[in-house]
Amino acid sequence: MRGLGRRLVQKASATRGFARVAPYVVPALDRTVHRLTGGKVLLSARMLPGAVLTVTGARTGLPRRTPLACLPEESDTWLLIGSNFGRTGHPAWTANLLKHPAAEISWRGRDIPVRARLLSGDERARAWAAVREWWPPYAAYQARVTREIRIFRLEARP
Repeated sequence: MRGLGRRLVQKASATRGFARVAPYVVPALDRTVHRLTGGKVLLSARMLPGAVLTVTGARTGLPRRTPLACLPEESDTWLLIGSNFGRTGHPAWTANLLKHPAAEISWRGRDIPVRARLLSGDERARAWAAVREWWPPYAAYQARVTREIRIFRLEARP
């Protein structure tokens, strides 16, 4: 998505109304389309690069699959942003990664084992600047909440 369309989507996604509706609609659509296309398509990836994270549930011990926007980096690493669409609490998948950092992402039709690491300090600050440049609505999400939005770096593991 480019130009005017991208700017309109960014403007809409920074609103409180989007934050109320999107958490219920976007992941459900993404999971369905991802399953039906054998892991090759995520609808939200028309706006942002996306992956499906599979991580062990912190409380249940069961596998949890969550479609997420991600910022791909060089050398098989990705940034995941725990914005929760600018809602008050941290998204559940972030607690799962904190307890079980060994996970898997489905990225462009490939299943890749990864290890997650919560970023902090200067490393987080650099990642946050890159994330805001990549998708400016993240700044609006952070402005609406008192919690620090969690950012994880996923690194491919053998």
